[in-house]
Amino acid sequence: MPDTVGLLALVGGDEFKPGNEEQDRLLVAAAKPGPAFVVPTAAARQGPQEAVDHATRWFSRLDLELRELPVLKRADANSKEIAERARTGGFFYLVGGDPGLVAQVLSGSRVWRAIFDAWRDGASLAGSSAGAMALCSHTLIRASWPNRFNRRPADALGVVPDTAVLPHYDTFGHRWIESARRELPGVTLLGIDERSAATWTDAGWRAAGPGAVTVIKGPEKTSFMSGAKIAGLAIPARMLPSQ
Repeated sequence: MPDTVGLLALVGGDEFKPGNEEQDRLLVAAAKPGPAFVVPTAAARQGPQEAVDHATRWFSRLDLELRELPVLKRADANSKEIAERARTGGFFYLVGGDPGLVAQVLSGSRVWRAIFDAWRDGASLAGSSAGAMALCSHTLIRASWPNRFNRRPADALGVVPDTAVLPHYDTFGHRWIESARRELPGVTLLGIDERSAATWTDAGWRAAGPGAVTVIKGPEKTSFMSGAKIAGLAIPARMLPSQ
């Protein structure tokens, strides 16, 4: 089993803006040789080109040239050509947007397998907000209208087992706790403040950014600030859930 997995970052949202420098510099420094890709899947219904442009401008300031990996629908995710391109990547960033769309489009696809295999070979992999949610075992989608804080789980991509991210935790994500606890008993809830991240390397999980990372297990909540080792999170998977 490969031991060279790349840096993994789960970002709480408000990405590609000042305040994100700490985790983004870590991702850039850890990138392996090969193209660096922004993956706009989560923004497919909300202006994917704007998300790509925003990401490209931001990372150019950090001396990284991003290219778009154009995966907006299921046919894109199963494209052999796009998958072959993805497999050469040394850096991947899944943007924010629709919490359920990333898993719907990517799960079990050629492109997702290529991204996962590239990360397992050392590429940096990050997701923000909906992108971070999709990288865990469960993503939380809206359960009822108009109450946007009542969430229900859907299966996600499974890089971080037995975990569901509560993004934008400092602004509104903390209001998801009640329904998430009810719907996912026994699953670790991970509250991540905006412009902050939980980052994984072989040395374990650490917090980055100006805000906090909060691990929620049942009634217990433990918060970690930048540089602190995060306790209570699962080790990322080395194989896809379907394997």
